[in-house]
Amino acid sequence: MKLSRQFTVLGSAVFCVVIFSLYLMLDRGHFDHPKSPRREGTFPKGQLSILQEKIDHLERLLAENNEIISNIRDSVINLSESVKDGQKNPVTINFSQGSQLDLFRSAPTLLSVDSEDCLFASKSGSHSSDVQMLDVYDILPFDNPDGGVWKQGFDITYNENEWDSAPLQVFVVPHSHNDPGWLKTFDDYFRDQTQHILNNMVIKLQEDNRRKFIWSEISYFSKWWDGIDSQRRDAVKRLIKDGQFEIVTGGWVMPDEASAHYFSLIDQLIEGHQWLERNLGVKPKSGWAVDPFGHSPTMAYLLKRAGFSNMLIQRIHYSVKKYFSAQKTLEFFWRQNWDLGSSTDILCHMMPFYSYDVPHTCGPDPKICCQFDFKRLPGGRVSCPWRVPPEAIHSGNIQHRAWMILDQYRKKSKLFRTKVLLAPLGDDFRYAESSEWDQQYQNYQKLFDYMNTHPEFHVKAQFGTLSDYFEALRKESNLGEGSSSPLFPVLSGDFFTYADRDHHYWSGYFTSRPFYKRLDRVLESHLRAAEILYSLALIQSHKYNKMSVFPSVDNYKLLTEARRNLGLFQHHDAITGTSKDWVVVDYGTRLFHSLMNVKKVIIDSAHILILKDKGAYNYDTSTPFLKMDDAQSSQDSLPHKTVIKLTSQPRYLLIHNPTDQERFSVVSVIVSSPRVKLLSPLGKPVTVQISAVWDGATTVSHEAYQVSFLAHLPPLGLGVYQLLEVPSSEANLAEYNIYMSGRDSVQEKSDRIFKIKEMQNSVDNIILENSYMKLWFSGTSGLLEKINTKEDGKNHQMKVEFAWYGTTSNRDKSGAYLFLPDGDAKPYIFTDPPTVRVAHGKIFSEVVCFFHHVTHTMRLYNVQGLEGQSLEVSNIVDIRGEYNRELAMRISSDINSRNRFYVDLNGYQIQPRLTMSKLPLQANIYPMTTMAYIQDSGVRLTLHSAQSLGVASLKNGQLEVIMDRRLMQDDNRGLGQGVQDNKITANVFRLLLERRHGTDVNEEKASVSFPSLLSHMTSSFLNHPVIPMTTNADSGVPEMLNMFSPLMSSMPCDIHIVNLRTIQSKVDTEPSDEAALILHRKGFDCRFSNRDVGLLCSTTQGKVKVHKLFNKFSVESLTPASLSLMHSPPDARNMSEINMSSMEINTFRIRLR
Repeated sequence: MKLSRQFTVLGSAVFCVVIFSLYLMLDRGHFDHPKSPRREGTFPKGQLSILQEKIDHLERLLAENNEIISNIRDSVINLSESVKDGQKNPVTINFSQGSQLDLFRSAPTLLSVDSEDCLFASKSGSHSSDVQMLDVYDILPFDNPDGGVWKQGFDITYNENEWDSAPLQVFVVPHSHNDPGWLKTFDDYFRDQTQHILNNMVIKLQEDNRRKFIWSEISYFSKWWDGIDSQRRDAVKRLIKDGQFEIVTGGWVMPDEASAHYFSLIDQLIEGHQWLERNLGVKPKSGWAVDPFGHSPTMAYLLKRAGFSNMLIQRIHYSVKKYFSAQKTLEFFWRQNWDLGSSTDILCHMMPFYSYDVPHTCGPDPKICCQFDFKRLPGGRVSCPWRVPPEAIHSGNIQHRAWMILDQYRKKSKLFRTKVLLAPLGDDFRYAESSEWDQQYQNYQKLFDYMNTHPEFHVKAQFGTLSDYFEALRKESNLGEGSSSPLFPVLSGDFFTYADRDHHYWSGYFTSRPFYKRLDRVLESHLRAAEILYSLALIQSHKYNKMSVFPSVDNYKLLTEARRNLGLFQHHDAITGTSKDWVVVDYGTRLFHSLMNVKKVIIDSAHILILKDKGAYNYDTSTPFLKMDDAQSSQDSLPHKTVIKLTSQPRYLLIHNPTDQERFSVVSVIVSSPRVKLLSPLGKPVTVQISAVWDGATTVSHEAYQVSFLAHLPPLGLGVYQLLEVPSSEANLAEYNIYMSGRDSVQEKSDRIFKIKEMQNSVDNIILENSYMKLWFSGTSGLLEKINTKEDGKNHQMKVEFAWYGTTSNRDKSGAYLFLPDGDAKPYIFTDPPTVRVAHGKIFSEVVCFFHHVTHTMRLYNVQGLEGQSLEVSNIVDIRGEYNRELAMRISSDINSRNRFYVDLNGYQIQPRLTMSKLPLQANIYPMTTMAYIQDSGVRLTLHSAQSLGVASLKNGQLEVIMDRRLMQDDNRGLGQGVQDNKITANVFRLLLERRHGTDVNEEKASVSFPSLLSHMTSSFLNHPVIPMTTNADSGVPEMLNMFSPLMSSMPCDIHIVNLRTIQSKVDTEPSDEAALILHRKGFDCRFSNRDVGLLCSTTQGKVKVHKLFNKFSVESLTPASLSLMHSPPDARNMSEINMSSMEINTFRIRLR
């Protein structure tokens, strides 16, 4: 299609004016973003080649403005590539617009945030709940008086005729708590106990239709199901249909709620619910969490979004339980702190007593309740510690026994607001033997029959499922499925940190086995990348008729196994670090194998996505097209970079950006030669920094060199760079100063490539700086002391130090669960100053301190935009030779934080915390999944974390994080061992200092807080690092696209793609043509300086146009679903626009082609 000459001239003129004004704007440094980032699709199809000519013409016109023009030209080349690719809509990321054009010269960009998008954070938290947990903590004395038979409670009395008008309804709910790994591995427990429990369940429930049973862990249930015949399967389906057997929660596991990230919490829920839908057609509606060590409102939110109406929790601080019992607030509507209405309310039942075992569930007196645990009848293997055994029920004792247990039921019911009572009946791995089913069910049935036929008892007692109980409760209190009721209070807040007795706070497990807490997150980010790339590759292999070649089924099996291994690790004895050593190895091996497997899926998917000619796609298992640039040799070793061998022939370096934002990230790879040249995806030379690869603190290895450069990558996409060896390189070499004790003079170390000076540790400061900040480090320890923020020229004290905690000299000591320190931490003392190695370079500078137990690195990137604005902190910790010690990193600042600090819950939301002097030190430690911050009216300091650890702010202006713990004894919670299997562990953080403005006084008391957009993005980049890959073959590499851009542009700044997860087909283990698209709209605080934030996105009030989402893929259908795909709204139609409220997580069923 040829256009007339006039049009061309006119077009060129307009184009010139646009470019020139852009140039002028840039010159004045006021390069503002357009309102919306979605500014593609403005080129009609046929004009691409003409655009190319226009741009050539412009280049001659505006030679001096070369940089900008070449960028725009690159964009167009990219566009025409995609058209040749047979693409329907030639739209791609305009990969120049809105980006800093000179990466090392400041071009301030103002973030385009819709002012309406700022309202959410300012209004949030103004909504009052009846019970706010921060206030409860404020009121409680946390004393621990003896409460009589109910040790941690009080005496309960009642009036005999309270039930005359309406009887007490009792639901006895038999259950068996099956840990997927703890004292035995998952497989051993299944073989020895779990399979027998489920086998007996089928037989015993069929003997009497009044019998009931509940089950929660689908990891076990699915393993059992796979091994049973169709007859038993049909029996199970019948029992479910008749309401005798209920699946509660139905996740893969009963997850920990402190250390687990919301990605994995959702993923294990989907895995369980999808399995149930495919195999049983069941949709759970009640949550059951009796064993996680403290409870998070994130879990309540996820269950609500999955379509649940009710939930139950158990392990909560004994003082809170006592207070709630006295106030009769054990049943409440749990509402999110940030909820402006009541849409997040979910009915929650909190168990009142010490444990979920039988002695602590029938009523307040364990000595009596134990006599109604008929597994403990004399002659069995378990007995009652209160020394009064149960008696089998017979006509001679039934009247007395019935009154005994009814008295307990009545007392327990006095703690609640209705005449419906829940009495769980079970314990760990119960009901394994046929005889136990008979003992419990027959004796209880006799009691029920007796009580129910004697009107003077005023009781109706029966076996029930969890949902039987909640349905009766809702009926009694006139509650519809959805509505809240005036009968139950509304509660907001969380239930950390848990204590089960005395000062025994369970804050140790927030850090225990930190090596695996880190591995968990590495697998998580790789699994997410694999899921998304696989989903896209699957569509392309369909489109280009490569389904017979692309290993879709094999890779789907690997993905499924990885989902399940990651899901298994979210179990409350796995990620928590509270299982036996060999069980930890079993979990670690599963994580490790799945990490290898998802890397294979990433490589196989990237292969087909990046090829220019899909017809040339061929899959060869023996020699994969690509390989990762890192390797890990075993489940308990740290990963290491592999060396990329360079020749004069280019080696391709593919870099995947797993975030949904256009990204400038510093990428470092290891190569075989220092004479290196790097070409960008558009064939332009890229500035690189060559750094030494060190063997220990002071020895340079000349086998390998580190190449670092700033990569510019499309969201969720791939960029293809080229590495080659050249005769002489213009690369920038890093220069080194090494500070060591015992050096009297500065010595030039002879090295054929690098400039290295060795000198005595000095009193002078070491200084690093970039365009955002200047840092001062101690010349003796190499640790950070002060930060100057260049935007306002202010100095901030920022002392980093390490400290040791010991454990008490009392009988009770710290262990895997408990933190029982011997007082405040002692400073980390070193007799000789550490060796300190300082690197100065074009792309980054860093200070590395070599202490005996930790190698501590602070790296500052000399780049514009996000990565230059925070400090990268990494610690390699090794405390394998220590005895009852825990190592903490502490940051002390001059921020006036007033005992308040803020910690995330599950990477999903921020929970304000108050350090309380009335509580012991260990109670003031809280779980951190991704970030913790302190602030005053002027600044906020955020510690971003790439792994879950325990965190505290014990003094004004301080943040500290516990990095590893080695404990020589058991802490009497059933594990039967200490924590002595420590590994060399890497902890990675980012330290972000932001200037606040427009803050008000009341805000410090608010029950809610939000990160800034810059903070959210920093966290996202830290948790989803780019993934470099190299081509395997030295020769014969087929032609590749220079870039793969699956999205039209960055997502709005506040909308995150949690996952794009291909759904399994209904019939077998193959993938279907549908995927789950999960989106999260983040809540953020606007009251921060947003000059030069360098974010390449804008906000859009939570709206996303579906047809403008993907590039090269068209959306065939997009329909809303509940979080875990169990439910679809009755009016679910194909959507053209996604519209999300702040903090919302939404799942959609999507078909792409």
